[in-house]
Order: sequence, then C-alpha cells, then structure tokens
Amino acid sequence: MIQITDTLAIDDREVEERFVRASGPGGQNVNKVSTAVQLRFDVNASSLPNEVKTRLVTIAGSRMTIEGVLVIDAREHRTQAQNREAGRERLVELIARATRRPKKRRATRPSKAAKEKRLTSKKRRGEIKAGRRGGADE
Repeated sequence: MIQITDTLAIDDREVEERFVRASGPGGQNVNKVSTAVQLRFDVNASSLPNEVKTRLVTIAGSRMTIEGVLVIDAREHRTQAQNREAGRERLVELIARATRRPKKRRATRPSKAAKEKRLTSKKRRGEIKAGRRGGADE
C-alpha cells in the first residue's frame, strides 16, 4: 500500500512501473542499465474517490494520456531504486494535492475609495497625454 494521507492509500498493484534507459549523468552505465522509471497510474480505474479523480486529472495536465493514465517519468538519479522512490513521491504529492478542496471564491466589490482612486489616476494620465498634444500654432 502507498499511503497518501492518514485516511487515503492506494494499492501497489494500481501503479505500473516500467524501467527504461535514461539520458544524463552516469557515463557508460547509462548505455547499459535501465535506471529511469516510468510510473503509470490509471486514474479512472483507481480506488480514489470521484472528486479526487477529477481534481487529479485537472492538476496532472499534460501528464495525462487520452486513456486517462497518469504518466510520471523519474530519471534524475543514477540508480533504479532512487528513481523509483522519486517517482512514487511525485505521485503521492500529486494525489495529496488533489485531495485538498480548493477554497471557494467569495465575490467582492471594489470600495468607493478604490473606484475614486482609479478614476483620479485615469484623469491624471489623460491630462498628461493631452499636454503632449501640441497646438497647430507651434
């Protein structure tokens, strides 16, 4: 089980891991060993609550495939184990962000003083521009 929050966890079987060859640091090791990990998490088939799923799809953005699979690439470390851990941490962080409900926006109106200040600055700016316009007698 991968623990997301105190009340939420996902099963290890819901996360598919593929190991691929990575670019970057590692010298000859890079050409021989598949150290980069590609985590695939099927959001639609997962055990997450529906509202978390919808927020996760929104947060994930371009990391989501058309089929609804979240793909996370981890290739910053030189070892498979470190990359695997880094990928899982990123997955947990994304899902944890999706569990938090966004605050509802409260509609507000600008104060009378703010409106007055805005109009005064617009008037002043207009006067500056009008001053630049020279008369035909120059």
